[in-house]
Amino acid sequence: MLLIDKLCYYSKLRYINAGEKFLYSIITIAACIISRSLIIALLVFTVNTVLTVAIAGISKKRYRNLMLIPVAFLILSTLAVIVNLSRTPMDAFAIPVGNFYITGSFSSVFFGIQLMATALAAVSSLYFLSLNTPMPDILMVLSKLHCPAMISELMLLIYRFIFVLLEAAVSIMISQKSRLGYKDYKTSLKSFGSMISVLFIRAMKRSNALYDAMESRCYDGAIHVLNETSKPNKKEITAIVFFTAVLAVLTILKKSELIW
Repeated sequence: MLLIDKLCYYSKLRYINAGEKFLYSIITIAACIISRSLIIALLVFTVNTVLTVAIAGISKKRYRNLMLIPVAFLILSTLAVIVNLSRTPMDAFAIPVGNFYITGSFSSVFFGIQLMATALAAVSSLYFLSLNTPMPDILMVLSKLHCPAMISELMLLIYRFIFVLLEAAVSIMISQKSRLGYKDYKTSLKSFGSMISVLFIRAMKRSNALYDAMESRCYDGAIHVLNETSKPNKKEITAIVFFTAVLAVLTILKKSELIW
């Protein structure tokens, strides 16, 4: 079982109505993307962190480590926005390299920071949903939104096979390491290629076995999963509506250029 899957089953917000969590995540992501506001991004990130760490009970260390994963990609992509190669130095910084300058303007630096903050806030909203809502509950919400059944079933099967293949990959790698399969670069490439080929064969065999098991249990073209979620709560819905109103007001102020 993946770490994120374990955390969502131990979360104190697990039994909160899945529709409410899904709605909150979509609203906050939409607010971040539409507004592109630094203030809204910081507000959304802070609220999501409090909900996930302080209320849901996810450890600070694990949450920090999960957030560091997208940060590495965001830094590299943001540098492409901030840094320019030009013959003319800009106002923020300028590092001479021959006849050119590695340079950037204050506007590009601010835009890069704003872009990174928006992306992190949106990621924190996705983490809030995934760390507090089991996959079957998310699929239940999608079915109520009339998402095609085929897409939901494919999502469920793919999600299940992630665990199956990861478990098999870990077992194979442990076996290979015990036989010095990663002692040097050449051997590592050979071992990795062997592992991929074995995983492909096992995936085909397990998919056939899974289909046979489903057929033996009267599979009729639809996968039915039990859901453990509570009914909507008025206080929680009121809190979501209030926070949505705050985000809407801040978005209007941002579009009017009254805030960052």
